[in-house]
Amino acid sequence: MESWIHILVIPLGVWLAVLTLAGGLIWIERRLLALLQDRLGPNRVGPAGLIQPLADVVKLLFKEDWVPPFADKAVFVLAPAVIVVTTLLGFAVVAFAPGLVVEDLNIGLLFFLAMSSMGVYSIALAGWASNNKYALLGGMRAAAQMISYEVFMGLALMGVVFMAGSFSLADIVEAQRGLWFCVPQGLGLAVFLIAGLAETRRIPFDLPEAENELVAGYHSEYSAMKFAMFFIGEYVGITLISALVVALFFGGWLGPWLPGVAWFIVKTLILICLFIVVRAALPRPRYDQLMAFGWKVCLPLALANLVVTGAVVLALHR
Repeated sequence: MESWIHILVIPLGVWLAVLTLAGGLIWIERRLLALLQDRLGPNRVGPAGLIQPLADVVKLLFKEDWVPPFADKAVFVLAPAVIVVTTLLGFAVVAFAPGLVVEDLNIGLLFFLAMSSMGVYSIALAGWASNNKYALLGGMRAAAQMISYEVFMGLALMGVVFMAGSFSLADIVEAQRGLWFCVPQGLGLAVFLIAGLAETRRIPFDLPEAENELVAGYHSEYSAMKFAMFFIGEYVGITLISALVVALFFGGWLGPWLPGVAWFIVKTLILICLFIVVRAALPRPRYDQLMAFGWKVCLPLALANLVVTGAVVLALHR
């Protein structure tokens, strides 16, 4: 019975919870942005607009699921599914509480980085298969942006790996019982958060879908549920990055009074709200500024953090 619970119940429960939260984030983001921008936000469908995400789903279900005649149909249809699948697979190694993990791999962080790097295929293929110059340009921007910032994301995590001595997320959380890694790894945390914003293509790093330049970028030709899958993939990606930040830098399930899962959920929701606040607070840079910031600022900071952490860990363990 325990093996069946581990094989079926935990994975299905985790992915169902993540998809439910992704749907709820539509309402949370709209209400929080409205609060920050001094307006009402959704308030008609259900109490306080709580049923607005369901209304959006119904609307998208009944929209025409159109495939442009000039598009590569097979790739065009496949592209939205790739980003949802890869981001959901990233949750397979997230440890939510002791024993509550789909698969506690000893290379968990490497698996997460592999899944996040696969997400670029979805955006690039969507832009290419649309056979639209704006979509193609958005796809090329996304490919360059995501591949570049993955370098800094991986380097920012190496300091945590040095201090914990493991790639397993459960071991990394347990290594923070004395001190959360956000204190000694503050620089790595900052770089990882910036790279996470770029990976999820959130404002201010939403250059692949910049409306005033590219009409909507890589998903210009998408409608109905295929567009919704890109939307869901973005919110699942935000949740994944927030969960990783909690596990790597803020002690995961560690905390007083409340059960471990409750602490993990509270910390993750706070990080998600940070993503939303950044969207409301920062303007979009030019594309050349985005790439220059990554290679000229984030890369040196990540390397400096890696060298200093390695030297300190080596000195302490002699």
